Amino acid sequence: METLSFEFPAGQPPTGRALVGCVGSGDLEVLIEPGQAGKLTIKVQTSVNGAEQRWQHLFERIFQEQMPPALKIDIHDFGATPGVVRLRLEQGFEEIGHD
Repeated sequence: METLSFEFPAGQPPTGRALVGCVGSGDLEVLIEPGQAGKLTIKVQTSVNGAEQRWQHLFERIFQEQMPPALKIDIHDFGATPGVVRLRLEQGFEEIGHD
C-alpha cells in the first residue's frame, strides 16, 4: 500500500461535495471536497506500488485542459486503470457542478 500526494494550481472552491465509486468493488473511490482557494490537493492511497509517475501524468493531462476549482480530493485505489480514474473524477466534477 502506498500513499501519494499531489498539488496543482486552482481557482476558487466550489460549495459541493461528491463521493463516487466504491473501493470494495475492486475499482476505486473518489471523495471530492471544497479546498483552499488557489490550490487543488490530491491524496492517493493505492495498492499499486511504484505508480507515482503514472498518477502524476494522468492528473497533468486532466488539469491542463482547464483551471480546476480549489478542491481536496482523496482517492482510494485498488488497481484501477487510468481510464477508470478519469471517469470517476469526471463523475465527481459533474456532481459538484464543475464541467
